[in-house]
Amino acid sequence: MGDEDRLRKAGLRVTAARLAIMQTVREGDHLDVDAVHRGVRDRVGQVSLQAVYDSLHALQRGGLLRRIEPAGSPARYETRVGDNHHHLVCRQCGKVTDVDCAVGHAPCLAPASDAGYLVDEADVIYWGMCPDCRSEDAR
Repeated sequence: MGDEDRLRKAGLRVTAARLAIMQTVREGDHLDVDAVHRGVRDRVGQVSLQAVYDSLHALQRGGLLRRIEPAGSPARYETRVGDNHHHLVCRQCGKVTDVDCAVGHAPCLAPASDAGYLVDEADVIYWGMCPDCRSEDAR
């Protein structure tokens, strides 16, 4: 299914900016808003930062993008949605890497007490140092 069909299925209007955002995020690696904005401008020309924010929010609400917010980092966006995967984040360079669910089916982790909530997702961030930063430190 193409991005135009995904947008329509989510009840969103198909626009050049939204298509460019989807393509930019898909081709990027957990991009922040500024990086998405630059990618969209390269694809469609002038577009305001506010329009990118608004579209990212709509695409996230429509289930087409996932927003992650590692502590101390700006929000990042990805097109991998609906599978309850987690993330590895490098403490040194900030690189974000997808990691599949630790155990079985969603939610991967059950809280000790659900306090009456119906849990349908676990958001786990593993922190450490990526291989590139580890090899730099070893030098």
